[in-house]
Amino acid sequence: MAEAERIIGTPDTPDDGGERTAADGAPAGSGAPGDAGASGAGQQGAPARRTGRGRRIAVLFAVAAFAYALDLISKMLVVSRLEGHAPIQVVGDLLELHAIRNPGAAFGFGAAFTVIFTLIAAAVIVVIIRLARKLYSFPWAVALGLLLGGALGNLTDRIFRAPGVFEGEVVDFIAPRGFAVFNLADSAIVCGGILIVLLSFRGLDPDGTVHKD
Repeated sequence: MAEAERIIGTPDTPDDGGERTAADGAPAGSGAPGDAGASGAGQQGAPARRTGRGRRIAVLFAVAAFAYALDLISKMLVVSRLEGHAPIQVVGDLLELHAIRNPGAAFGFGAAFTVIFTLIAAAVIVVIIRLARKLYSFPWAVALGLLLGGALGNLTDRIFRAPGVFEGEVVDFIAPRGFAVFNLADSAIVCGGILIVLLSFRGLDPDGTVHKD
């Protein structure tokens, strides 16, 4: 879990190989000793920074709740109205709604490792919650919220659906032609992962600082 936090990036483990600056371009933690009022400004900035973190955490959990609710509602509708029926064509034969039960990971991979994927999803949730304590970046809040909502959506299936606890099969229903069937939780996880990659390329860390190599 500590390794996962190191890979994602946390403000407690700055990269020694580059310069870390605040999002506004000023070096993180800079301030010349002896500057008049520097100490007072720092004391005034601390409550504002805590407030900023609180807002980012609120964004993270709001995005997670929205993604989780969409996934949960969509699966309930699929199970009640589509499961056991013929697929519904949405865009000709390019996109169908086809209800299946998936024992594997996202997009149907790894059907023999259901319990392992369940444990991985639980670990991801724990890591994201721990990172939330150090979060000051709005884009990172959105990205982690998507990951959290998607992980919770599929983990709910793993726990509560047949054939049993931690071995439950995930409800998938979005079926593009020539591609694996997936669900909204998978989509949220992929979108969150892509956003994290983009933020990492830009050098933006979860604490709101910009890392310049």
